[in-house]
Amino acid sequence: MSTTIDARGLSCPQPVLVTLEAIAEGSADRLEISVDTDTAVENITRAVKSKGWAVSGVAEKDQCYVVTVVKE
Repeated sequence: MSTTIDARGLSCPQPVLVTLEAIAEGSADRLEISVDTDTAVENITRAVKSKGWAVSGVAEKDQCYVVTVVKE
């Protein structure tokens, strides 16, 4: 199952916290997180790796980034 998270406009560390909360819920094995800064992309990447997840892609779309992460 896939979950979409819109974290655009949130200041760090909020995008990371929202992402980690979704991981902790355990209801999805794939997340697509929309953020608007490259710093958020980097922080999410580090955070999900520490939880045993991997970044499968980062796409730029409509002046934001969509980070796709998957459970390993």
